[in-house]
Amino acid sequence: MPNFSPMAVTVPRDVLHRYYRFSLYNSPFDAHDDGCAIDLYPEGERAPSPVAGEVLDTKAVRAPPKPYAAEHDHLILIDTGEFVARLLHVDPSVEPGETVAVGDDIGELVRAGFFAPWVPNHVHLGFRDHDADPYRASGSLPVDVGVDVEPLAWDGTGTVVETGETWARLDSPEHPAPGERFAGVANDRGGVLDGGLPHYEWGGLLGDDGPTRASVAGQQVGTADGRTVAWDSVTVSANGDPVTGLALFCSRDDAGVKLVGEGVDLSVGDRVDVTVERR
Repeated sequence: MPNFSPMAVTVPRDVLHRYYRFSLYNSPFDAHDDGCAIDLYPEGERAPSPVAGEVLDTKAVRAPPKPYAAEHDHLILIDTGEFVARLLHVDPSVEPGETVAVGDDIGELVRAGFFAPWVPNHVHLGFRDHDADPYRASGSLPVDVGVDVEPLAWDGTGTVVETGETWARLDSPEHPAPGERFAGVANDRGGVLDGGLPHYEWGGLLGDDGPTRASVAGQQVGTADGRTVAWDSVTVSANGDPVTGLALFCSRDDAGVKLVGEGVDLSVGDRVDVTVERR
């Protein structure tokens, strides 16, 4: 069954399939610690709206200074009728009073200093009750996804198929049906792992609330309380060289573990053995 939780706002299947990737936990934002926001990754440089409703406000927000990032981020508030949606990382092309539908272009994606250099541009989405302050960073409701995410077993090995200055993606685990459904790296004891391991304090376990232990490639990496995982103190290495960690997410078009960090020095075609060791 889809990963539903009581008192949560569900992002439906038809919305999620407009994006090639999503993550509830792979972010340093406090809202992601408990899965109270979702990052949605669209194709291209423009942002399709994940919600329908009336634009309440748009506001420029000063972002942490980073050499790769814009000086300002932006907040867009949209009244969906049931909730107030908060969207970040989009320079708005809409104004207060306008009505938008799901899929409408709402602006250009912003490369924000709030996220790490290895993170692709995306739309951050959270929800508030109407009586909650929509401008505060905290206070969003839990978010659920209206899709099943297929768990993909991974043995810790793979070949590099794509690289950037601070990341490398492996060909393993392989997506079983690109374009058809979402998949992610399996927790060895059930469910799909989500989040930055171990560079963000918390991660997620989607699709299965039963396991209390989280493990990757045979190594325990955290303890689950419901769907939220507290990562253990571990070191991730690629061919014996430490890296910042693993970026774990749910993908529609491809899979493959993503190694991230300033120390990632791998080339397309390299065979990689990833190890996770407790400190």
